[in-house]
Amino acid sequence: MECTVRWTGLSGMTFLAETGSGHVVTMDGAPDGGGRNLAPRPMEVVLAGTGGCTAYDVVVILRKSGQDIRGCDVTLKSERAEKDPKVFTAINFHFTIRGRNLKANLVERAIKLSHEKYCSASIMLEKSAVMTHSFEIIDDLESPPAAS
Repeated sequence: MECTVRWTGLSGMTFLAETGSGHVVTMDGAPDGGGRNLAPRPMEVVLAGTGGCTAYDVVVILRKSGQDIRGCDVTLKSERAEKDPKVFTAINFHFTIRGRNLKANLVERAIKLSHEKYCSASIMLEKSAVMTHSFEIIDDLESPPAAS
């Protein structure tokens, strides 16, 4: 895996990251650090990537478990050290899982497997941050209304 990050120029603190798969992610700094608030901060991208990593795992695991999963949201709330390096010191993952007749024990198992075995990002961040997890299940008995 590789990634190239380029500073876009002298007028700010915007960076473009081109991933090995050919996609581009824009990052920017806060105005007090010379940025123009045009994109997420690099550490926000780290947190978002961690959420994506674990949500991906949970969906795959629940599907393989025969669960009728219809949606998976994860809200991450983090705390960071006050002094440099400002590593994450605590991260809470709250999953909202939607589906039909989902079994709570299988949802809990999927989240646990993701964080203990499969999600490389959360396993790395666990070296500096206390991880906590919670979840809620929303029974999706009816299909959502069609968009107009």
